[in-house]
Amino acid sequence: MIFIKNLGRLITYIEESLLALLLGVMVILATSQIFMRNLWESGVDWSDPLLRVLVLWLGLLGAMAATRDGSHIKIDLLTKLLPAAATRYLPPITNLVSAVICAIVCYHASRFVMMEYEDGAAAFATVPAWLCEIIIPIGFGLMALRFFSDTITGLFTPQQRSAE
Repeated sequence: MIFIKNLGRLITYIEESLLALLLGVMVILATSQIFMRNLWESGVDWSDPLLRVLVLWLGLLGAMAATRDGSHIKIDLLTKLLPAAATRYLPPITNLVSAVICAIVCYHASRFVMMEYEDGAAAFATVPAWLCEIIIPIGFGLMALRFFSDTITGLFTPQQRSAE
């Protein structure tokens, strides 16, 4: 159990560090591009594709952090329609559905990344496309694990989950 908690802390630290680093790199790169284009009418050719990749990484890392903190988008229409006694079991059910959907996306994203690896295409400069896209299966895989973990937790402590 201690190993799992330490692993969770390590993953959280890596996510938060990557989020801060990527955001900083994006701001510096975009600002330098603006100045180079406006002042010297030049720029770095690969900066625009790199910024697009950084947006992808930042978006998925942000989604992973939101899933970790439980601050992701939730649709709670059923909580308004069902009686209170039934709604306490909704979080485990919705978490399970979310876990399954994330797992399916992870599977197909893994297949996509593998095809890109086999193709050998470059995203920009000499950076392989698969390396830029690897965050998709990693992100959805971690979100699937978190949703599944929340499902198990919600099944064993439904009263606590309904108060959230």
